[in-house]
Amino acid sequence: MINKIGRRSIRFYETNHSVCYFAGLLLLAHARLLAQSSPDLTLQIVELMSQGPSGRAHQRFVHAKGVVCEGSFQASPRAAAVSKAAHLGGGVVPVTVRFSDNAPDINVSDSSPDAAPRGMAVRFGSGRGTDILAISHNGFVVGTGEDFLALLKAKAAMDTSKSHPWPIETFLESHPNARKFVQDAKPVPASFATESFYGNNAFIFINSEGEKQAGRYQIIPVGGSQYLDDATAKAKSPSFLSEELQPRLAKAPAKFRLLLQLAEACDQTKDSSEVWPDSRKTIELGVITINSVVPDSAAAEQNLAFDPTQLVNGIELSDDPLPTLRSRVHAYSVAGRRSK
Repeated sequence: MINKIGRRSIRFYETNHSVCYFAGLLLLAHARLLAQSSPDLTLQIVELMSQGPSGRAHQRFVHAKGVVCEGSFQASPRAAAVSKAAHLGGGVVPVTVRFSDNAPDINVSDSSPDAAPRGMAVRFGSGRGTDILAISHNGFVVGTGEDFLALLKAKAAMDTSKSHPWPIETFLESHPNARKFVQDAKPVPASFATESFYGNNAFIFINSEGEKQAGRYQIIPVGGSQYLDDATAKAKSPSFLSEELQPRLAKAPAKFRLLLQLAEACDQTKDSSEVWPDSRKTIELGVITINSVVPDSAAAEQNLAFDPTQLVNGIELSDDPLPTLRSRVHAYSVAGRRSK
């Protein structure tokens, strides 16, 4: 168990605000810090995450290694019944997609356990648009910022010379969803195009009648999920997932079904580590079609940032605390890499 958690990094995503906004946010956060006897939750998380290899190199705190693609989204006829969001009303909408490995290290091998769970971030529309952030595991590792901070502290306190139980073992024993997250199988996909992704945060969807429905995104490859056996995965190039994507897309676009899993009255929405039953109804919102890798993916990654709180009319935050916390934490990550 401890080896698995030692090889896992917790992923958060990026925000897309102006450099001036980042500077203002940093000044505000530091002013708050000076007014308190101890750092607030955001700053404590930032301090620990920034000590990883990508943080020290002024890259993304996690999901440092990725590839940017472009394509389109076509909403299904049923989507408008759930939400009045513009991109769900019909017509073709451009999308920007970033696939990534989980690790806080741009040099991670795609077949390494550190690379899982992988990420898929989607921006609908040009300009600011609206974003979806998803990972290849159904259920996040923890449900609160406080627990995430406790997990980071437990990992930072790792010292194999000490006797058991180690802090990380104690944390996992007291957090069964985190233990499941670590222990669940995370096979290596044959391609980013053949992986399934889950938006574990709940959002509130509002239709033109004012009706509200809580839901979570699922992004499923049209051809089904496909994975490699261990021997085949280990024989691959360290960056095979991004390397194989361009020739794959040159032959045919990759297509994903964008689903919305609907909550029932008994389903909580504030804890992204709690998975809703598979029996819950899903609605197909539409199809994401990925046509190509952008010409200069590295440059695109430098400027591109995703924000789970970047929403449009027809979609609102739920009582899940993590999207807002992610947005705040990654303001620091984005400000750091844009100041390089």
